Amino acid sequence: MNINRRKFLKASAAAALSAGSLAGCRTDSPSAASPIPVILATDIGDDIDDTWALGLLLKCPELSLKLVATEYGKAPYRAKLLGKFLEKTGHSRIPIAVGPDVEPRGQGALAEWVRDYGLNAYPGRVHSDGVSAIVDVIMNSPQPVTLICIGPMPNVAAALEREPRIAQNARFVGMDGSVRLGYGGAATPCAEWNVKANAAAARKGLSADWDITITPLDTCGLVGLDGERYQRILQSPNAVATTIIENYRLWSKAGKNEAQAEHHSSTLFDPVAVYLSFSQSFCKMERLPIRVTDDGLTVIDDRAKQMNVATAWRDLDGFRDLLVERICS
Repeated sequence: MNINRRKFLKASAAAALSAGSLAGCRTDSPSAASPIPVILATDIGDDIDDTWALGLLLKCPELSLKLVATEYGKAPYRAKLLGKFLEKTGHSRIPIAVGPDVEPRGQGALAEWVRDYGLNAYPGRVHSDGVSAIVDVIMNSPQPVTLICIGPMPNVAAALEREPRIAQNARFVGMDGSVRLGYGGAATPCAEWNVKANAAAARKGLSADWDITITPLDTCGLVGLDGERYQRILQSPNAVATTIIENYRLWSKAGKNEAQAEHHSSTLFDPVAVYLSFSQSFCKMERLPIRVTDDGLTVIDDRAKQMNVATAWRDLDGFRDLLVERICS
Protein backbone atom coordinates (compact mmCIF):
# COMPACT_ATOMS: atom_id res chain seq x y z
CA MET A 1 0.00 0.00 0.00
CA ASN A 2 1.34 3.42 -0.97
CA ILE A 3 1.39 5.14 2.40
CA ASN A 4 3.91 7.32 4.19
CA ARG A 5 4.34 8.84 7.63
CA ARG A 6 2.32 11.92 6.71
CA LYS A 7 -0.75 9.83 5.83
CA PHE A 8 -0.10 7.60 8.82
CA LEU A 9 -0.07 10.61 11.16
CA LYS A 10 -3.37 11.86 9.78
CA ALA A 11 -4.87 8.44 10.42
CA SER A 12 -3.50 8.54 13.98
CA ALA A 13 -4.64 12.09 14.75
CA ALA A 14 -7.54 11.10 16.97
CA ALA A 15 -5.19 9.33 19.34
CA ALA A 16 -3.18 12.51 19.79
CA LEU A 17 -5.96 14.82 20.94
CA SER A 18 -4.80 14.50 24.54
CA ALA A 19 -1.48 16.12 23.67
CA GLY A 20 0.70 17.45 26.43
CA SER A 21 4.07 19.11 26.56
CA LEU A 22 7.10 19.40 28.81
CA ALA A 23 9.37 22.40 28.92
CA GLY A 24 12.54 23.76 30.47
CA CYS A 25 14.54 26.94 30.27
CA ARG A 26 18.26 26.53 29.53
CA THR A 27 20.20 26.02 26.33
CA ASP A 28 22.79 23.34 25.71
CA SER A 29 26.14 24.05 24.08
CA PRO A 30 27.96 20.71 23.78
CA SER A 31 31.38 20.58 22.20
CA ALA A 32 33.63 17.83 20.95
CA ALA A 33 37.38 17.81 20.46
CA SER A 34 37.07 15.56 17.43
CA PRO A 35 33.91 15.38 15.29
CA ILE A 36 31.99 12.12 15.38
CA PRO A 37 31.82 10.39 11.97
CA VAL A 38 28.18 9.82 11.08
CA ILE A 39 25.97 8.30 8.40
CA LEU A 40 22.44 9.63 8.00
CA ALA A 41 19.84 7.12 6.75
CA THR A 42 16.70 9.03 5.80
CA ASP A 43 13.34 8.70 4.08
CA ILE A 44 13.49 12.39 3.17
CA GLY A 45 10.66 13.64 1.00
CA ASP A 46 7.71 12.19 2.90
CA ASP A 47 7.46 14.03 6.22
CA ILE A 48 9.34 17.36 6.25
CA ASP A 49 11.09 16.66 9.56
CA ASP A 50 13.85 14.73 7.73
CA THR A 51 14.73 17.99 5.94
CA TRP A 52 14.98 19.82 9.27
CA ALA A 53 17.14 17.02 10.66
CA LEU A 54 19.55 17.17 7.72
CA GLY A 55 19.80 20.93 8.13
CA LEU A 56 20.57 20.59 11.84
CA LEU A 57 23.17 17.91 11.18
CA LEU A 58 25.02 20.13 8.71
CA LYS A 59 25.23 22.81 11.42
CA CYS A 60 26.66 20.60 14.16
CA PRO A 61 30.45 20.91 14.51
CA GLU A 62 30.36 17.87 16.80
CA LEU A 63 29.44 15.71 13.79
CA SER A 64 31.18 14.87 10.52
CA LEU A 65 28.74 13.60 7.88
CA LYS A 66 30.50 10.88 5.89
CA LEU A 67 27.51 9.60 3.93
CA VAL A 68 23.81 10.35 3.54
CA ALA A 69 21.74 7.36 2.46
CA THR A 70 18.19 7.04 1.21
CA GLU A 71 15.88 4.67 3.07
CA TYR A 72 12.52 3.03 2.42
CA GLY A 73 12.05 3.07 -1.35
CA LYS A 74 11.46 6.10 -3.62
CA ALA A 75 15.24 6.03 -4.04
CA PRO A 76 15.64 8.30 -7.12
CA TYR A 77 13.28 10.92 -5.67
CA ARG A 78 14.93 10.91 -2.25
CA ALA A 79 18.46 11.00 -3.72
CA LYS A 80 17.61 14.05 -5.85
CA LEU A 81 16.24 15.83 -2.79
CA LEU A 82 19.47 15.12 -0.93
CA GLY A 83 21.61 16.25 -3.85
CA LYS A 84 19.82 19.54 -4.36
CA PHE A 85 19.68 20.31 -0.62
CA LEU A 86 23.40 19.63 -0.18
CA GLU A 87 24.31 21.69 -3.23
CA LYS A 88 22.16 24.67 -2.24
CA THR A 89 23.63 24.72 1.25
CA GLY A 90 27.27 24.39 0.17
CA HIS A 91 27.82 20.73 1.16
CA SER A 92 28.02 19.03 -2.21
CA ARG A 93 31.15 17.04 -1.35
CA ILE A 94 29.16 14.76 0.94
CA PRO A 95 28.60 11.38 -0.74
CA ILE A 96 25.05 10.17 -1.39
CA ALA A 97 24.07 6.50 -1.19
CA VAL A 98 21.07 5.53 -3.30
CA GLY A 99 19.01 2.70 -1.89
CA PRO A 100 17.50 -0.14 -3.95
CA ASP A 101 14.67 0.59 -6.37
CA VAL A 102 11.99 -1.15 -4.32
CA GLU A 103 8.55 -0.37 -2.94
CA PRO A 104 7.37 2.18 -2.14
CA ARG A 105 8.17 3.71 -5.53
CA GLY A 106 7.28 7.08 -6.99
CA GLN A 107 7.65 10.56 -5.55
CA GLY A 108 6.20 12.69 -2.82
CA ALA A 109 5.19 16.15 -1.69
CA LEU A 110 8.50 17.75 -2.73
CA ALA A 111 8.57 16.41 -6.30
CA GLU A 112 8.12 19.93 -7.70
CA TRP A 113 11.34 21.06 -5.99
CA VAL A 114 13.49 18.51 -7.86
CA ARG A 115 11.56 18.29 -11.13
CA ASP A 116 14.43 19.85 -13.10
CA TYR A 117 17.29 18.59 -10.93
CA GLY A 118 19.59 15.94 -12.36
CA LEU A 119 21.52 13.86 -9.86
CA ASN A 120 24.13 13.11 -12.54
CA ALA A 121 25.32 16.71 -12.15
CA TYR A 122 25.84 16.41 -8.38
CA PRO A 123 29.49 17.37 -7.70
CA GLY A 124 30.00 14.78 -4.98
CA ARG A 125 30.08 11.01 -5.28
CA VAL A 126 26.82 9.14 -5.77
CA HIS A 127 26.85 5.45 -4.81
CA SER A 128 24.34 3.40 -6.79
CA ASP A 129 24.53 0.53 -4.28
CA GLY A 130 23.51 2.32 -1.13
CA VAL A 131 23.62 -0.75 1.09
CA SER A 132 27.23 -1.50 0.14
CA ALA A 133 28.14 2.15 0.68
CA ILE A 134 26.83 2.01 4.27
CA VAL A 135 28.86 -1.15 4.90
CA ASP A 136 32.02 0.25 3.32
CA VAL A 137 31.97 3.54 5.24
CA ILE A 138 31.52 1.74 8.56
CA MET A 139 34.03 -1.03 7.93
CA ASN A 140 36.72 1.34 6.61
CA SER A 141 36.37 3.99 9.31
CA PRO A 142 39.28 4.26 11.78
CA GLN A 143 36.77 5.52 14.37
CA PRO A 144 33.41 4.01 15.29
CA VAL A 145 30.67 5.47 13.11
CA THR A 146 27.35 6.73 14.43
CA LEU A 147 24.49 5.62 12.18
CA ILE A 148 21.59 8.05 12.55
CA CYS A 149 18.45 6.43 11.20
CA ILE A 150 15.40 8.67 10.87
CA GLY A 151 13.11 6.49 8.77
CA PRO A 152 12.04 2.88 8.39
CA MET A 153 15.18 0.77 8.12
CA PRO A 154 15.07 -1.94 5.42
CA ASN A 155 18.42 -0.77 4.01
CA VAL A 156 20.01 -0.73 7.46
CA ALA A 157 18.70 -4.26 7.99
CA ALA A 158 20.12 -5.27 4.59
CA ALA A 159 23.50 -3.82 5.54
CA LEU A 160 23.50 -5.88 8.74
CA GLU A 161 22.57 -8.96 6.73
CA ARG A 162 25.34 -8.31 4.20
CA GLU A 163 28.02 -7.61 6.80
CA PRO A 164 27.09 -8.30 10.45
CA ARG A 165 30.45 -6.94 11.59
CA ILE A 166 29.30 -3.36 11.01
CA ALA A 167 27.72 -3.56 14.45
CA GLN A 168 31.21 -3.82 15.94
CA ASN A 169 32.33 -0.49 14.47
CA ALA A 170 29.14 1.52 14.76
CA ARG A 171 26.50 2.70 17.15
CA PHE A 172 22.86 3.27 16.24
CA VAL A 173 20.86 6.39 17.02
CA GLY A 174 17.28 6.34 15.79
CA MET A 175 13.92 8.06 15.80
CA ASP A 176 11.92 4.97 16.64
CA GLY A 177 9.03 3.72 18.71
CA SER A 178 6.54 4.69 21.37
CA VAL A 179 7.21 3.54 24.92
CA ARG A 180 4.83 5.30 27.31
CA LEU A 181 3.34 8.09 25.16
CA GLY A 182 1.83 8.09 21.69
CA TYR A 183 1.57 10.74 18.98
CA GLY A 184 1.15 14.27 20.33
CA GLY A 185 1.73 13.10 23.90
CA ALA A 186 -1.28 10.76 23.94
CA ALA A 187 -1.36 8.70 27.13
CA THR A 188 -1.47 5.37 25.29
CA PRO A 189 1.60 4.10 23.37
CA CYS A 190 1.05 3.19 19.73
CA ALA A 191 2.78 1.73 16.70
CA GLU A 192 5.12 4.50 15.54
CA TRP A 193 5.52 4.90 11.77
CA ASN A 194 9.26 4.20 11.37
CA VAL A 195 8.82 0.87 13.15
CA LYS A 196 5.38 -0.06 11.84
CA ALA A 197 6.31 0.58 8.18
CA ASN A 198 8.71 -2.38 8.28
CA ALA A 199 8.58 -4.11 11.64
CA ALA A 200 10.89 -6.95 10.57
CA ALA A 201 13.64 -4.51 9.55
CA ALA A 202 13.14 -2.48 12.74
CA ARG A 203 13.44 -5.64 14.80
CA LYS A 204 16.74 -6.47 13.11
CA GLY A 205 18.12 -2.97 13.57
CA LEU A 206 16.96 -2.66 17.17
CA SER A 207 18.34 -6.04 18.24
CA ALA A 208 21.74 -5.89 16.51
CA ASP A 209 24.94 -6.05 18.52
CA TRP A 210 25.64 -2.34 18.57
CA ASP A 211 25.03 0.33 21.16
CA ILE A 212 21.55 1.74 20.58
CA THR A 213 20.00 5.08 21.49
CA ILE A 214 16.47 6.01 20.44
CA THR A 215 14.10 8.92 20.75
CA PRO A 216 10.58 7.51 20.77
CA LEU A 217 7.40 9.57 20.50
CA ASP A 218 7.70 10.16 24.25
CA THR A 219 10.22 12.90 23.45
CA CYS A 220 10.46 13.59 19.71
CA GLY A 221 6.68 13.67 19.33
CA LEU A 222 6.47 16.80 21.51
CA VAL A 223 8.82 19.03 19.48
CA GLY A 224 7.64 21.97 17.42
CA LEU A 225 8.60 25.59 16.81
CA ASP A 226 6.32 28.61 16.85
CA GLY A 227 6.30 32.22 17.93
CA GLU A 228 9.61 34.06 18.08
CA ARG A 229 11.69 30.93 17.59
CA TYR A 230 9.97 30.00 14.36
CA GLN A 231 10.04 33.57 13.06
CA ARG A 232 13.82 33.64 13.50
CA ILE A 233 14.17 30.71 11.15
CA LEU A 234 11.54 32.05 8.75
CA GLN A 235 13.42 35.36 8.45
CA SER A 236 16.98 34.00 8.53
CA PRO A 237 19.12 34.60 5.41
CA ASN A 238 21.18 31.49 6.20
CA ALA A 239 21.22 29.00 3.30
CA VAL A 240 20.19 26.05 5.47
CA ALA A 241 17.28 27.98 6.98
CA THR A 242 16.05 29.34 3.65
CA THR A 243 16.27 25.92 1.99
CA ILE A 244 14.36 24.26 4.83
CA ILE A 245 11.61 26.89 4.61
CA GLU A 246 11.47 26.63 0.81
CA ASN A 247 10.85 22.89 1.16
CA TYR A 248 8.44 23.32 4.06
CA ARG A 249 6.27 25.72 2.07
CA LEU A 250 5.98 23.23 -0.79
CA TRP A 251 5.27 20.37 1.64
CA SER A 252 2.56 22.39 3.39
CA LYS A 253 1.03 23.38 0.06
CA ALA A 254 0.91 19.74 -1.02
CA GLY A 255 -0.89 18.94 2.24
CA LYS A 256 -3.42 21.72 1.54
CA ASN A 257 -2.32 23.68 4.60
CA GLU A 258 -0.13 26.29 2.97
CA ALA A 259 -0.58 28.93 5.69
CA GLN A 260 1.04 26.84 8.44
CA ALA A 261 4.52 27.35 6.99
CA GLU A 262 4.28 31.06 7.77
CA HIS A 263 3.44 30.56 11.44
CA HIS A 264 4.82 27.35 12.92
CA SER A 265 6.65 24.13 12.15
CA SER A 266 5.12 20.71 11.90
CA THR A 267 6.14 18.18 14.56
CA LEU A 268 9.93 17.88 14.37
CA PHE A 269 10.52 14.24 15.30
CA ASP A 270 13.82 13.59 13.50
CA PRO A 271 16.05 16.44 14.70
CA VAL A 272 15.99 14.88 18.17
CA ALA A 273 17.87 11.83 16.87
CA VAL A 274 20.55 14.12 15.42
CA TYR A 275 20.87 15.83 18.78
CA LEU A 276 21.17 12.53 20.67
CA SER A 277 24.10 11.54 18.50
CA PHE A 278 26.28 14.07 20.31
CA SER A 279 24.49 15.01 23.56
CA GLN A 280 21.75 13.77 25.87
CA SER A 281 21.63 16.47 28.52
CA PHE A 282 18.23 17.89 27.55
CA CYS A 283 16.59 14.46 27.87
CA LYS A 284 15.83 12.02 30.64
CA MET A 285 17.52 8.81 29.52
CA GLU A 286 16.57 5.33 30.69
CA ARG A 287 18.24 2.01 29.98
CA LEU A 288 15.35 -0.18 28.83
CA PRO A 289 14.92 -3.59 27.14
CA ILE A 290 12.83 -2.90 24.03
CA ARG A 291 11.17 -5.53 21.81
CA VAL A 292 9.57 -4.86 18.44
CA THR A 293 6.30 -6.71 17.94
CA ASP A 294 4.97 -7.95 14.61
CA ASP A 295 2.49 -5.08 14.47
CA GLY A 296 5.13 -2.42 15.09
CA LEU A 297 4.81 -1.75 18.80
CA THR A 298 7.94 -1.16 20.88
CA VAL A 299 7.33 -2.77 24.26
CA ILE A 300 9.42 -3.09 27.40
CA ASP A 301 10.40 -6.75 27.72
CA ASP A 302 13.08 -7.98 30.13
CA ARG A 303 14.21 -10.55 27.56
CA ALA A 304 14.88 -7.93 24.87
CA LYS A 305 17.90 -5.86 23.84
CA GLN A 306 18.86 -3.12 26.30
CA MET A 307 19.11 0.35 24.81
CA ASN A 308 19.30 4.01 25.79
CA VAL A 309 15.83 5.55 25.53
CA ALA A 310 14.98 9.26 25.75
CA THR A 311 11.75 8.85 27.70
CA ALA A 312 11.11 12.47 28.76
CA TRP A 313 12.44 15.99 28.42
CA ARG A 314 14.52 17.66 31.07
CA ASP A 315 14.62 20.89 29.05
CA LEU A 316 12.47 20.95 25.92
CA ASP A 317 12.82 24.70 25.50
CA GLY A 318 16.58 24.29 25.71
CA PHE A 319 16.46 21.88 22.79
CA ARG A 320 14.20 24.24 20.82
CA ASP A 321 16.66 27.09 21.41
CA LEU A 322 19.58 24.92 20.33
CA LEU A 323 17.77 23.90 17.14
CA VAL A 324 17.04 27.51 16.23
CA GLU A 325 20.55 28.73 17.05
CA ARG A 326 22.20 26.01 14.99
CA ILE A 327 19.98 26.39 11.92
CA CYS A 328 20.26 30.20 11.94
CA SER A 329 23.99 30.37 12.73
